[in-house]
Amino acid sequence: MDTPTFTTPEAAQLATRWRRALSGGAAAVKPATIRQWACRGHLAPCGLDEHGRALYALPDLAAAEKRTRTRALVLAGISTH
Repeated sequence: MDTPTFTTPEAAQLATRWRRALSGGAAAVKPATIRQWACRGHLAPCGLDEHGRALYALPDLAAAEKRTRTRALVLAGISTH
């Protein structure tokens, strides 16, 4: 079975859903955030779409969201304790 892949905007929407499911008031994850995760080494593209845009694998996206969640929640003013 192939691992689903997502474009940057799709990845941002998915990460936002995860964060909000875990912490109701979490801020949205924007496409720029996904690009920052990639730039900072939290997330590596697994390929390119037909337009040459980065694609991200679901397990990699989930891991990056988990690694960055605590800081994001603190910045959004949500307690992590």
